[in-house]
Amino acid sequence: MAHTKAGGSTKTNRDSNSKRLGVKKYGGESVKSGNIIIRQKGSHFFSGVGTKVGNDYTIYAVTSGKVQFIKKNGKKVIQVNATASSA
Repeated sequence: MAHTKAGGSTKTNRDSNSKRLGVKKYGGESVKSGNIIIRQKGSHFFSGVGTKVGNDYTIYAVTSGKVQFIKKNGKKVIQVNATASSA
């Protein structure tokens, strides 16, 4: 008898759904209050002026203006500069 019985499905044949992380608004782009700028796992980027961090480390705008990426004390900081022309 040179056949094998049914082995069933493999245990390692699963994959998780992608979480759509990353930069959503780049430097120089205009944002409104509440727009998500970055979705991240952990604090890779830090919030600056005009931004806040959600409990899942999402950085979002709290003022309208233009997004700016800067380095401050060796940290990558995201801030929103309010402009008079943003509506």
